[in-house]
Amino acid sequence: MARIAILSYIKRNSPVHELTGTTKLIFFIAWSVASMVTYDTRVLVCMLLISAVVFKVSKIKIRDIRIVLGLAAVFLLMNNLFVYLFAPEYGVELYGSRDVLFTIAGPYTITLQQLFYHLNMTMKVICVVPVALLFIACTDPSEFAASLASIGVSYRIGYSVSLALRYIPDVQREYHNISQAQQARGIDLSGKDKLFTRLKNSVAILLPLILSSLNRIETVSNAMELRGFGKKKKRTWYARRQMKRNDWLTIGFVLTILVVDLVVTFWDGSRYFNPFV
Repeated sequence: MARIAILSYIKRNSPVHELTGTTKLIFFIAWSVASMVTYDTRVLVCMLLISAVVFKVSKIKIRDIRIVLGLAAVFLLMNNLFVYLFAPEYGVELYGSRDVLFTIAGPYTITLQQLFYHLNMTMKVICVVPVALLFIACTDPSEFAASLASIGVSYRIGYSVSLALRYIPDVQREYHNISQAQQARGIDLSGKDKLFTRLKNSVAILLPLILSSLNRIETVSNAMELRGFGKKKKRTWYARRQMKRNDWLTIGFVLTILVVDLVVTFWDGSRYFNPFV
């Protein structure tokens, strides 16, 4: 069974991959700002449709990132649950009306206004998460570091991010190898044992993984120090590419979306679209 890479570069022949790292970084930042600022349902629906088209064009399959999507779905569910538990009437206060569907217990009632607020909150996350995952999956780590440097971020920070992204597949591969070795020695890591037993057995993987990671970090840091990394204030980037026509069109497109988003969102002086008026 093939192992699934988590948060790693997935090479495909697509228009999204052909864009420079700088373009994809600007797109991600502008898209995130547009998604987080607005609570206008009409804008969020349009952004959802656009993100679905971008995902399709990127040729990244859902199965390639399904683990991260599953984790994001769990955190999204928990976020909605805790928001409702601590503020079950926030939607009512926000939209200025109250249409009760049914009562659960005590102050906990299900209202149309609260459901509408949770819908908007969910759509905001769904707009951002796939684009963020695409940005990571479609951008080579070295080009990502170059894109950070192109917008003024210190190359030391950019190089650290690049190393972290490159290291994720290595950690996964190392974890798989150690797991296979420990299972060959008779340590059961499947779901057959009790939870406490599995947690205890997982130490047999985590400890060697941490030690091997520390050794790798020391090797990389020594190599960088021997090559004089950080001596100069600036550096050149082999992976940096020149901006092309599609890059400028993409940047113009996302900036247009951001401007339209801000205009529509704050047209009436409020971030919230209220269909209950």
